[in-house]
Amino acid sequence: MKPRHLHLSEDCRAVSDILQHIGDKWTVLVVSTLGGGTLRFNELRHAVGGISQKMLTTTLRGLERDGFVTRTVHPTIPPKVEYELTDLGRELLVPVSALGTWARGNIDRVQAARIRFDLSREEA
Repeated sequence: MKPRHLHLSEDCRAVSDILQHIGDKWTVLVVSTLGGGTLRFNELRHAVGGISQKMLTTTLRGLERDGFVTRTVHPTIPPKVEYELTDLGRELLVPVSALGTWARGNIDRVQAARIRFDLSREEA
């Protein structure tokens, strides 16, 4: 039997690994955008805004690997590829949306705190 502290350490690493993926700004934006429904790659890229093709590809692959997104290739010429949230991805949308709502509601407070902090550092 493993000591309890080793089990907690393994849990912390696993949670940290998951949060590292889902806490990334692009992941949050992609999941939020896909919350509106299925999108093709370029539709998603334009909807997210500011994300490079490479970063979107990397983000989508990570989300697909973690089970949050499905990628469907339709056999047309050229191939039509669509992305949508899985059930797990829709569950993730709940806290992601709440975090986005909180961030939008507290932009002014956070910016004011940053200004106070920066001014206090300049005076020191």
